[in-house]
Amino acid sequence: LLEKDILPVFPYTRPKRRPTLEAPYYKRDFIYDAYYDCYLCPEENILPYSTTNREGYREYKSNPNICKNCPTLHRCTASKNHQKIVTRHLWQDALDVAEDYRYTTQGKAEYKQRKETIERQFGSAKEYHGLRYTNQRGR
Repeated sequence: LLEKDILPVFPYTRPKRRPTLEAPYYKRDFIYDAYYDCYLCPEENILPYSTTNREGYREYKSNPNICKNCPTLHRCTASKNHQKIVTRHLWQDALDVAEDYRYTTQGKAEYKQRKETIERQFGSAKEYHGLRYTNQRGR
């Protein structure tokens, strides 16, 4: 969409985390450095790029020798090898542009139109045309 100069307005889903006594570090607490292609943890240690998995996520892994002596390790990860893995989708840059557009006044106005245009069509299809459930053939 961005290559065709179309700015998308995606729906927002609130992050779902279980409450704990001391808040864990979220992914947003780790800062991405595009120039060096790495993440910086809240304790200012580097998580370099490691690999790309089959789902299209780039994995950035911390050094376990540094992390095992970290004072906030319990907030960062619960892994036994003391390693934090942060993932970043291949298209995350485009998703960031869409996320920034959602906060503009034009993006907010377009998001309000969703309920009148797109969501209404799905609701009508479900209610009047029996498309509430998917019919399956075979097993």
